[in-house]
Amino acid sequence: MEQAAKNLARKQCIPCEEGVSPLDAKEQSFYLKQLGGNWQIIQGHHLYKKFIFTNFIGALNFANKIAKIAEAEGHHPDLKITWGACEVEIYTHKINGLVDSDFYLAAKIEELDS
Repeated sequence: MEQAAKNLARKQCIPCEEGVSPLDAKEQSFYLKQLGGNWQIIQGHHLYKKFIFTNFIGALNFANKIAKIAEAEGHHPDLKITWGACEVEIYTHKINGLVDSDFYLAAKIEELDS
């Protein structure tokens, strides 16, 4: 994991208030470059990554590790667990878009995979 992503992972997720503007495309691009790890921004709305495992239990265990981080941060991603994969989708539901804390959470999840 690169240093820029490690720095993101050290930041605390901050609860978002309604009325906060989502990050614009330039800000999203800045954070995505720091995050690395083949994360994608889908339609300027959410972060997405599919993590691959050799079986179902590996994907489930990974999702459980994410759940612990999500609870500690008070920031909860959408997870889809299938045989051999855990798909992660992150965005801030209150504003229906991306804020800096979404990238912090993604970096914390990325650390689990490194």
